[in-house]
Amino acid sequence: MPDDLRENGIVHIQSEHSVDDTVSHLQQMLEAQAVKIFAIVDHSGEAEKVGLRMLNTKLVIFGNPKAGTPLMLAAPTIALDLPLRILVWEDHEARVWVTYNDPEFLGNRHHLPLHLMGTLTVVGRLADEVAH
Repeated sequence: MPDDLRENGIVHIQSEHSVDDTVSHLQQMLEAQAVKIFAIVDHSGEAEKVGLRMLNTKLVIFGNPKAGTPLMLAAPTIALDLPLRILVWEDHEARVWVTYNDPEFLGNRHHLPLHLMGTLTVVGRLADEVAH
């Protein structure tokens, strides 16, 4: 994959850091902005618990109800894709990727009014910053 790739409504940015460092930096950024972290799902850690091997893969689920609620009021189906998520994962070539749903794709998918799209674009800025 190139450093920044969009496919099927998914954006991938290659990280310059390890999975754990990228997730830690993302946590720090979210906490500094008073954004609620709903969960960090350690997919690879859970796989290991059942005897399966998986490359380091973590999903950070976060959001701000004050920002997300207007989206859900305008388009209730956006709740399928909220809270926002950033996936941080390692591939078989030891590269680390920061992956998220393309805000434009989500807006089109749920027919969001244009004036609310800015709320979703924060995920791209966060992903880019934690990757570099």
